[in-house]
Amino acid sequence: MRKTLAANTRVQVAMQLTPDLVAKTFKPVEDEGPEPNWTPISSQQLDELVSRVEQEAGDEEIWVFAYGSLMWNPGFEVAAREDAVAYGWHRAFSLRIERLRATSDAPGVMLALRPGGSCSGLVLKFSCATKKQNLRTLLAREIRYAEVCDMVRWVSVKTPTGTRRAVTFWASTKRSRLTEKIPLDEAAVLIAQACGPAGSCAEYLHRTVLDLAGRNILDRNLWQLQQMVATRLRAL
Repeated sequence: MRKTLAANTRVQVAMQLTPDLVAKTFKPVEDEGPEPNWTPISSQQLDELVSRVEQEAGDEEIWVFAYGSLMWNPGFEVAAREDAVAYGWHRAFSLRIERLRATSDAPGVMLALRPGGSCSGLVLKFSCATKKQNLRTLLAREIRYAEVCDMVRWVSVKTPTGTRRAVTFWASTKRSRLTEKIPLDEAAVLIAQACGPAGSCAEYLHRTVLDLAGRNILDRNLWQLQQMVATRLRAL
């Protein structure tokens, strides 16, 4: 524990995207409803998605690969967790948003998995007693629109105890308008400006980098991005 706390303290000192700069991105924002041009997922469609994932899992326990906010705010009961690496994938700010942590006037961007490279994160295990309920809660949070159900998929990850199969959320190429690759300089502009009812994109970046650093993980793209966002916020 002391080692983790010490690492977090060093990172907070080294990070250019400080809590004070993040605080500059907060503002009161009214909920504008669903994302423009997308259909909120219905209760029946959500139930069908839950059933699909359950069928794909079979008799296996369900683990979730977390690489962004699910690491520090899973939102469901976690029975166990392990460090994990997904080879053949990397995290990237490539999911464009106009709600949640953004608005139509100040759109933002959030993390999704993209093919190529490797991604260090966590796998989180559902409690057997509440597996179905937790799965529904997770999918309702991550898959808010009927058109993006294909953003749920299974990946193979390496953990200290071996290889695990885990469900996760990726930047499906079928949704290129939402999930195209975004250069870091463009992502920095979007992250610095975006705030919605759930908070700001800068806060999301800051908390993700801190969480990774607390487990001695350095994501070079995210580290460079926090520097770029800090530069923009200092200039305001």
